[in-house]
Amino acid sequence: MAKIVFGMNLSLDGYVDHQEFAPDPALFRHWIEQVRGLTGSVYGRRVYEVMRYWDEDHPEWTPELRDFAAAWRGQPKWVVSQSLKSVGPNATLVADEVEAVVRGLKEELAGEISVSGPELAGSLTELGLIDEYRLYFHPVVLGRGTPFFAGRRPPLRLVASDRMGEDAIRLTYVPV
Repeated sequence: MAKIVFGMNLSLDGYVDHQEFAPDPALFRHWIEQVRGLTGSVYGRRVYEVMRYWDEDHPEWTPELRDFAAAWRGQPKWVVSQSLKSVGPNATLVADEVEAVVRGLKEELAGEISVSGPELAGSLTELGLIDEYRLYFHPVVLGRGTPFFAGRRPPLRLVASDRMGEDAIRLTYVPV
């Protein structure tokens, strides 16, 4: 049985934003290894559209950026969207029956499946499908944006805390 995990970088005040801050080299290396080890990922439309950047090589990329792109391209992706009509390579569009699809992935696969997108994670939280939350806090205060917990805040129990790179800390929680 697969474990469904929601984890993202976020500001100290709880907002996610890929444009406002970035991981340092050590944390980026962690993300490369994290993505490389996934069974797959379930994406909401907005985050998937941001991540499509990794589908095509860019000449200015460093070796680390190329490693991340290779890891991202190699994993299966399920994209939850009512508005998209198609998705890129190694991706499956999930337009309806989201609960059944995610439950099926959880039952049929082994390993870890990442959830990407706060709104999608909020929906899956309501359905009791998230097994673990990983909050990667950065020393930034945004004061606005998309909150990590976009829906109901689930009752959680802290199971781990880790320093990640120079500036970030990861807090890992499970539902109680």
